[in-house]
Amino acid sequence: MIEKKKYDLEERTFKFAKNVRKFVQQLPHSILLRDDISQLIRSSGSIGANYIEANESLGKKDFVIRIKICRKEAKETVYWLKLFAEQKLSQSMEGERILLENEAIQLMHIFGAIVSKVS
Repeated sequence: MIEKKKYDLEERTFKFAKNVRKFVQQLPHSILLRDDISQLIRSSGSIGANYIEANESLGKKDFVIRIKICRKEAKETVYWLKLFAEQKLSQSMEGERILLENEAIQLMHIFGAIVSKVS
């Protein structure tokens, strides 16, 4: 019997935050981008951190609040990634940005579905 591996959302959000960090390390360093990079790093890491807190919640209400924060942080991450589309990125960097944006959108939908199911 082949057992299907359950996809670990905690691991997925961790990998996402790690990939965002790899992406920003390749960006040109400038005063203009510094704050945007900082915001992107914060919001992308906050998705997984709040998911961990949701799993350790004190009850259903606390769980829903934390999952809503995950969704909000994913949406914010999409915003910051879209701002980087305005930069003159190399083709490979733009491809990576699009992949990250798509993953953030998927995470946003996943957390939205969890909220709908639990509420």
